[in-house]
Amino acid sequence: MRCYCTCKHHTMRTLRHTLLAAALLAAAPLAAQNDRGFEIAKNLEIFSSVYKQLNQSYVDDVDPGKTIKVAIDAMLSSLDPYTNYYPESDIEDVKLQLLGEYGGVGSLIMQRGDSILISEPYQGLPADEAGLKPGDLILEVNGESTRGKTTADVSSAMRGQAGTSVTLKLERAGKVFEKTLTRREIKLPNVPYYGYVQGDYGYIKLDEFTTDAAKHVKDAFIKLRNDKPDMKGLILDLRGNGGGLMNEAVDIVNIWVPQGTLVVETKGKVASKNMKSFTRQQPVDTKLPLAVLIDNTSASASEIVSGALQDLDRAVVIGQRSFGKGLVQNILPMPYNSQMKVTVSKYYIPSGRCIQAIDYSHRDQQGRATRVPDSLKTAFKTKAGRTVYDGFGIEPDIEVEPDYMSNIAIALVQKMLVFDYATDYYRSHPSLPPAADFEVSDELYADFCRFLRERNLSYDTYTEHAIKELRKVADREKYSDAVEKQLEAMEEAMKRVKEDDLVKHRSEIADMLKAELLGRYYYDRGRIQGALKTDKVVLRAVEELKGKK
Repeated sequence: MRCYCTCKHHTMRTLRHTLLAAALLAAAPLAAQNDRGFEIAKNLEIFSSVYKQLNQSYVDDVDPGKTIKVAIDAMLSSLDPYTNYYPESDIEDVKLQLLGEYGGVGSLIMQRGDSILISEPYQGLPADEAGLKPGDLILEVNGESTRGKTTADVSSAMRGQAGTSVTLKLERAGKVFEKTLTRREIKLPNVPYYGYVQGDYGYIKLDEFTTDAAKHVKDAFIKLRNDKPDMKGLILDLRGNGGGLMNEAVDIVNIWVPQGTLVVETKGKVASKNMKSFTRQQPVDTKLPLAVLIDNTSASASEIVSGALQDLDRAVVIGQRSFGKGLVQNILPMPYNSQMKVTVSKYYIPSGRCIQAIDYSHRDQQGRATRVPDSLKTAFKTKAGRTVYDGFGIEPDIEVEPDYMSNIAIALVQKMLVFDYATDYYRSHPSLPPAADFEVSDELYADFCRFLRERNLSYDTYTEHAIKELRKVADREKYSDAVEKQLEAMEEAMKRVKEDDLVKHRSEIADMLKAELLGRYYYDRGRIQGALKTDKVVLRAVEELKGKK
């Protein structure tokens, strides 16, 4: 056995070195903190000096509120798109984002050239009750012309505190009229529609995770189950749902999973504020087959619900890969009634994965945030042992390829021709068959085609664009004479092919027309109901629920 011993001098020297190292380590965080504090103070002083010099020396007057807001926005934009500053004048936007409510008249508007028009009044709200219709031109708001204004400008003018009035000058079919509306606290519905698909399968459409979203989903589910006790499955549609309040997401998961189940965990810079969110109530149903629909715009709270139910093997997720927003924001009060929404943590669903797809802390040479590389994606396991991955949103269990719009459909939307036809039709037809029964007949479609001929519909295809580019290249390379006849033949062939587009794409165009007309007569609820019979993602969900565990 070999023994080691040290002399007293060596031991004391080692002890002194150890104590010195410990002192340096203890001082390091304090020194770093002091350096950081100095850097903050220094740069704030520089910023203050820059603004003072601008105010004193710039050739024109400088608007302090506008200039500082631009500076704040630029600073926050270097972090992530979800960290935002809201002055007092924009607080209604914060209420709309978080609570789904705002003070206003309850109508969507859109821009057409220099004009602003009503695109959709919400059912039962001031604009609808005052008789405003899609297609009505908004000429003035409280005596101020809307000509040349943006939708944001006009929307801001129409919003205001509940109980106040706003006067609109409008034009419909060449007739000018005025309406004075009393603003209300507008609360948008979380669940615009629920019902049955193919008789035996419940369906709930959830648009937003604002206040009481979980209550509305739960109430809809209980109503569906009570109306049809032998319901064979449920479809929860989160497509197009950009998220909202995290607690609502947890409570929605709670409807179908046992009490005390971990749904989401948040982790941020301040460890004391990290938290785990568990289901708190007894569930409504833990056995009924469940399908959740997502697409590439399903984000945040939608991903918590779909991801948690996937991790817990409680639902089959169907559709397209979700957006990938795994960041959590808090609203912080700021001076003078302003507010700031700040990203404070990331969230992690039951398997332990974070679905954040974009790394805002790293940027490419153009300053753009980068996606999490495949090499850094980590495998996790669901409750039943299936493999899932982090870092790129929620990948559906069953992927359904999205439908891509044809060239003619894009043109119809861009030129607002479906919207215009529906406006004319609604003004001359007092009724439409119920949403569940309505279909675009051959006669109606023929009338729409006649309308398009009168409007001289024209549009370019990618093929035509490629032919034009080929002609430019041939001209540049001195091949024009040799290939001109072939190019002309291709152009003529494209003209003939496009003449058949209204026939070839009838199904797609008829669905667009059907949705627009149903929205006119039955609002958003009718539009959703009318689409269920041909929605291929919904139909795939029914197919999966019919016989598979």
